[in-house]
Amino acid sequence: MKSRVKPRRGLLLLFLGVQLLLVGAFLYQVHRCRGVGSFLRLLTQARPQAAGQLPSLAPFSSPGVPHHDVYANLSQIRPLNVSQDELPNCPEVSPYVSGPLKVTIPENLTLEVLVRRNPLVEPGGQYWPPDCWPRHHTAVVVPYHGQARHLLHLLFHLHPFLQRQQLHYAIYVVDPVNNTAFSRGRLRNVGFWEALQDGDWDCVFLHAVNLLPEDDRNLYTCDLFPAHVSVAIDKFNYRLPYQGYLGGVFALRPIHFLRINGFPNTHWGLDDEDSDIAARVKLSGLLLSRPHLLFGRYHMLEGQDAGPARGVQRPGLLARIRQGWQQDGLSSLGYRLLAKERQPLYTRFTVDVGFRAPGAPVPG
Repeated sequence: MKSRVKPRRGLLLLFLGVQLLLVGAFLYQVHRCRGVGSFLRLLTQARPQAAGQLPSLAPFSSPGVPHHDVYANLSQIRPLNVSQDELPNCPEVSPYVSGPLKVTIPENLTLEVLVRRNPLVEPGGQYWPPDCWPRHHTAVVVPYHGQARHLLHLLFHLHPFLQRQQLHYAIYVVDPVNNTAFSRGRLRNVGFWEALQDGDWDCVFLHAVNLLPEDDRNLYTCDLFPAHVSVAIDKFNYRLPYQGYLGGVFALRPIHFLRINGFPNTHWGLDDEDSDIAARVKLSGLLLSRPHLLFGRYHMLEGQDAGPARGVQRPGLLARIRQGWQQDGLSSLGYRLLAKERQPLYTRFTVDVGFRAPGAPVPG
């Protein structure tokens, strides 16, 4: 009798274990999609009526799919006649999210035009939904290296894109001086650190200045794991240029940023940085997520690549990363903050990143 009970008990435990795994996977998907019903509503969101547009050059969005103006229906967002404490929570899925967006480059775009088109954005580029209490608080950090027109176009497109999602957000631009080489990782680290001194953010998006999102279902919120968001760029035929590509737009929670020790400071240019970031995520015990190719679509502005179309690693690179990633990053970040300016649509950090903290690794 006892010999029969033991196999049955083992099968019962195995069955329960499988059920727990299935339930855990289901709950994760529900969390990821913010509820099955919400996800379905997001996919079938009613399309807003088109609003007036600025005169523009040719649109860059994909042909054959209905696209909507990024400023459509934003005029419907108005403050409620209640105190801030009485504001309702924002819905899980914003009613202003519509799906594929037109990406247009307005003619004769100026900062004054941008300010008029975004009247609810506060100085410093911060925005609070005026009609509900936001569920998410996102800092967008933009490493900058003199691309003035790109920055203007990004601000024109990104502000309404984020407002459609009913986020509390702010845009931070990190501008290095007296540095001819471009260290993307170092500027990301500076932007992260300074943004957290400026606000209580639960999500940080590291955003290339020359990428414009093409679908507002690409939610600028953080999830369980760090995320490479720009998975489908038009220049690369809406696919990854190579399997390990991590350039463009990257999102993670502050706790994730600290856990991977930020980004490498010692890479000047973009060589080997993708491999370094991927290794940090893996060595920290985290997973890397990506949105669906249907959502994570971006238009790349002309004049600057988001990353090299190659995936070849130098011999011995991973061994060097394993040995030094905990010493190269936030823990060794050195810079001087020369100015913090609250511009009408963004906060600018002017920094000298040539300053090296004592004990920091020497770039090689």
